[in-house]
Amino acid sequence: MTAAIEVLAAIYARLKGDVSVLHAARANLLLAVDLVHPPTGTVIEVDEREHFTSFRLTALELYPADVEVGFDREEHKDLCRALAAETDGLSRGLAAKGFGFGGVPRERAYHDALRDLAVPAMGHPPLVRIAAVDGDGAAAYERHRATLLSGGAGSDRARRSPRR
Repeated sequence: MTAAIEVLAAIYARLKGDVSVLHAARANLLLAVDLVHPPTGTVIEVDEREHFTSFRLTALELYPADVEVGFDREEHKDLCRALAAETDGLSRGLAAKGFGFGGVPRERAYHDALRDLAVPAMGHPPLVRIAAVDGDGAAAYERHRATLLSGGAGSDRARRSPRR
């Protein structure tokens, strides 16, 4: 857990988050997730286009090489590089807690990192991410269905056996 906290602190700083706001945040703030597979405790997130920004790329590049994730990290980095010119400006007129005016994409990148790193640090299998850059979650599921049902998640590391 301590290693995850250290990495998250580095990501928050690199994304230019206001640490005083982070320390003043509620400890019981719930961070919503898209899906949970109850038998295994696996959390599944469907990432639409707005998740693939230069800010998300920055966060992904700060992940330790040995951190286990339930998605292809290089594929996500490539999508960030390909879409950042378009997606970095999304929600630029909105303020985000801890990131200020125009900080929504940085906040989203931090929250994605928080889910990626905190879920396994709490003893759950690595969080699974499914890219749905076309906005069609159902089609994204169909593209990844066989992998999900086989117990794999397109991870960039060997997966642990799911808990039953």
